[in-house]
Amino acid sequence: MKNGKMRLLMAGLFLCAAMPVLAQVNTPDEKKLEKASAEMDKDAGQPEVAKTVTDKLKNEFKVDDARVQGLRDQKLGYGEVSIVLAMAKDMPGGITNANVQKVMSLRQGPPVMGWGNVARELNLKLGTVMSQVKRVSAEARKQEAKNNKMEKKNAEKGEKREKMEKHERQEKGTRPENTGKH
Repeated sequence: MKNGKMRLLMAGLFLCAAMPVLAQVNTPDEKKLEKASAEMDKDAGQPEVAKTVTDKLKNEFKVDDARVQGLRDQKLGYGEVSIVLAMAKDMPGGITNANVQKVMSLRQGPPVMGWGNVARELNLKLGTVMSQVKRVSAEARKQEAKNNKMEKKNAEKGEKREKMEKHERQEKGTRPENTGKH
C-alpha cells in the first residue's frame, strides 16, 4: 500500500512538472504564426526595411510611431509587435493600452504562454491574427522590392548621365593636308 501511494505521488509530481511543457505545445497554426513572425523579423533586419515594416504596421493597425516603438522597447521583434497589435485589434475596444497590456501580460506570464494559448484565453482565432501578420509582412516585402527597383533605376540613370558627360563628342579637328608624299 505504501509503495502504491509513493508511485501515485511520484506520478502526480511528474505531471505537475510536465504541465508547463505540455501547455507550451505548439499547434500547427501557432507554428505557422511563429514562422511568419520570424520571417518578418528577418526582413526587417536592415534599417531601411525596418522603416518600411514600421510604416506598414502603422497603416495596417492605425497606430502611431510611439505605439510601435513602445512595443519594440519591450524587446519585441517586428513579428511579435504585429501579433500583439493584431490580437488587440480583434479584442472588444480594439487597440487600446489596456488590450495591448492584457496581451503582453498573458504572453509574458507567469505562466508564460504561447501565442495559441494567449489567443484561446482571449477567445480569439489564431488564423485571423496570422492573416493580418502575413498581410503586413507581404506588403512590407512588396514595398521594399518597389523601393529597391526605384533605387536601381535611379542609379542606372545616374551612371548613364555620367557616361554621356564623359563621352561627349569632341569637335573634329582639321585633317592634315595631303601633300602627295607617301
